[in-house]
Amino acid sequence: MTARGFTLVELLVVLAVMALVLTVAGPMVSKALPGAQLKTAARDLAAGLRYARNRAISINRSTAFVLDTETRRYRVAGEPEIRTLPAAFAVSFLTARSQLEDAHTGRIKFFPDGSSTGGEITLSDGARTFRVSVDWLLGRIRTRE
Repeated sequence: MTARGFTLVELLVVLAVMALVLTVAGPMVSKALPGAQLKTAARDLAAGLRYARNRAISINRSTAFVLDTETRRYRVAGEPEIRTLPAAFAVSFLTARSQLEDAHTGRIKFFPDGSSTGGEITLSDGARTFRVSVDWLLGRIRTRE
């Protein structure tokens, strides 16, 4: 009766092939990661804006989404949580002049009827750009590449 199993040579060949595959696939995965981080950051911004809009509607009071492009922090006014955008991305913010607090900080205000002051936040990593826009009339939030 013969013993079943793998020889040491067979195991070494399999390990060598796996090492080669990981060597080739590693850089491909790391190149895709920044794009995924940029998309995630844009989605997080959109979620924060939607939260501010829904809060304004539910409490029947104006609520502001505040963004500081210098510190890369954003929050919903009246809420304790402050979120931060990754430092690797360029951030620009377009909003109504009346909603600017200073050269780096501005707001998008949402009203109880769902409308807003409108605006657009742009995130870029040099190769890709995502825009999160807020429609002033309906308060609709859209993310586009």
